Amino acid sequence: MEWLTAPFEATFVQRALWGGMLVSAICALAGTWVVLRGMAFLGDAMSHGLLPGVALAALFGGNLLVGAVASAAVMTAGVTALGRAPRLSQDTGIGLLFVGMLSLGVIIVSRSQSFAVDLTGFLFGDVLAVRQQDLLLLAAALFAALVVSVLGHRAFLALAFDSRKAQTLGLRPRLAHAVLLGLLGLAIVASFHIVGTLLVLGLLIAPPAAALPWARSVHGVMVLAALLGVAATFGGLLLSWHLGTAAGATVSALAVSLFFLSHVVSGLRRRRARLASVPAFEVN
Repeated sequence: MEWLTAPFEATFVQRALWGGMLVSAICALAGTWVVLRGMAFLGDAMSHGLLPGVALAALFGGNLLVGAVASAAVMTAGVTALGRAPRLSQDTGIGLLFVGMLSLGVIIVSRSQSFAVDLTGFLFGDVLAVRQQDLLLLAAALFAALVVSVLGHRAFLALAFDSRKAQTLGLRPRLAHAVLLGLLGLAIVASFHIVGTLLVLGLLIAPPAAALPWARSVHGVMVLAALLGVAATFGGLLLSWHLGTAAGATVSALAVSLFFLSHVVSGLRRRRARLASVPAFEVN
């Protein structure tokens, strides 16, 4: 039992656990729609698109979070605008923005020789460095994500399954898509300083994808995804403490492992159900 509880006696690990739990809830709200709409590439592009704003903020001694928010706003506006171009596919627009923002960020970073530590933190995060004010910001971000999710649920649901029907119902799919991008940006900005941009997709996509075979509604996916994210956070912090591995990477790796475990168990369950439904003489 001491092996299980000893790491969480440290105050900084407790803050890391709370931070991971809040991030898991935020990512569950946004990540469910990312998985349902097949927007994983967009999530990856937006997470890497934060680099220019973060690099500029670091270069001029500003707040990294403000820089990340600015870049997320630019990415959201860019994806929304390019999505309306009649002869340009959405994937092409996202890819161009991805490369352009990432290139701009690398150019800014290359102008300074003092970004090594900051860039490492940006890419991989530092969940063990979560401060009390970070928890307050994450709590505020979770509240905002809940408000957006509740108010936009009907439009998001229609958009996920049939954008033309959403238009017919007067749900304004373009506006709904822009708001959904904003929700995605909020989740990424809130999470990047915890697990880093390279690992944020682990908590954004893996828990909702792991929850899909077991939940019967969108709300069920969100709740189960949040619980799986919390489990990955707890288990990842525990393993990283005893094994001496990077905490953020361990959390993300465990989240992805839960996804594979979920789908293996789900596949076995479906196979058993099929065998049980076959008459005995057919099995023999």
